[in-house]
Amino acid sequence: MCGATEGGLSLDGVDVAKEAVIQGQVLRGEDPVPNAYVRLLDRTGEFTAEVPTSATGHFRFFANDGEWTLRTLAPKADPVDTRVVAATGSVAEVAVAI
Repeated sequence: MCGATEGGLSLDGVDVAKEAVIQGQVLRGEDPVPNAYVRLLDRTGEFTAEVPTSATGHFRFFANDGEWTLRTLAPKADPVDTRVVAATGSVAEVAVAI
């Protein structure tokens, strides 16, 4: 099963039925932002994980069900917080504009 958007991250090898996936892309205008950092914060604001974006600005987390905040840090941009809800069996696709 592949639920990725065209040009987005492939879900090949990911059993979406057993995972809560949060993934997306960081963009400046229409351009992807490579080497930004996306932090996963729990509902209390506590740091849980961090990943760098790929050359195409993409990132992915596997999370527990619930509400999360993505904090995006990129050069020459203010931090951006984005609220997202993760649920087992679904993919939360997020586009972060900086």
